Amino acid sequence: MDRKPWHGVLVATALPWKDDDTPDLDAFATHIAWLAANGCDGATPNGSLGEYQVLSDAQREDVVRAAVQAAPDGFVIMPGIAAYGAKQARRHAEVAAEAGCPAVMLLPPNSYRARDVDVIEHYRIVAEVGVPIVAYNNPFDTKVDLVPRLLAQLYHEGLIVAVKEFSGDVRRFYELRELVPDLDVLTGSDDVVLELSLTGSPGWIAGYPNVFPAACVELFAAAQARDLDKALPLYYALHSLLRWDSKTEFVQAIKLSMDLNPDAIDGGRCQPPRGPLSEADSAAIREATEKALAAGLR
Repeated sequence: MDRKPWHGVLVATALPWKDDDTPDLDAFATHIAWLAANGCDGATPNGSLGEYQVLSDAQREDVVRAAVQAAPDGFVIMPGIAAYGAKQARRHAEVAAEAGCPAVMLLPPNSYRARDVDVIEHYRIVAEVGVPIVAYNNPFDTKVDLVPRLLAQLYHEGLIVAVKEFSGDVRRFYELRELVPDLDVLTGSDDVVLELSLTGSPGWIAGYPNVFPAACVELFAAAQARDLDKALPLYYALHSLLRWDSKTEFVQAIKLSMDLNPDAIDGGRCQPPRGPLSEADSAAIREATEKALAAGLR
């Protein structure tokens, strides 16, 4: 299998904040370097976990440049470029290309329930930049489902090279393989990484490596190698945390786990309207994180 920029473990990075509610780019750079040192293959800043919705265009550009500058050789920066308008998303793609990013990740239109023709035009406008696009299918947040036949059309028109599949429906992998076997289907939801890796998914755009990068890299490698003796114990040990990646409170959950890991940067708070976790959720995440740390996972 050829190694492409969107293959391997790419971390959908959380973003730390300063007290004045601006991104803490120094801490973020430290985080990028730490992820690389622990075996991750790249990072995807300005995704949902990076709270891109509350960033200005200038702040998003600063985050991308900070990530690129902090990344060692061979560590991929593939930023999210989602925006309400296709022209705005295209501008983010241009910034990424100028910064040297080898690919970008793009949601479908998310300001309304777009028709198929609108989705295709959205990707067509951004594809004019010439940087490879990984589509991001998140039907829960966007209300637009990139179903297999639509992804096949986007791929055959040369508009996308891969898809981050976040529907949680592992059956889609098989349908996509039948419809468009050359489309790379990347694991987009942490709690199905074993299932999709065993079927041949070449990449994982992941949330919980923000907390346990080395363990998650080991899990992904074992799953790709179909080494269940190694993969299953890791999956069992991590799954009570991995499933938070699919919950509404995923940003707060991952940031809390980062706070508890002495090796990670502080995740810190989120920007409003994301509020604090409930006491019950906080207790559950603390218990699962501390159990994983006590087991030696890092």
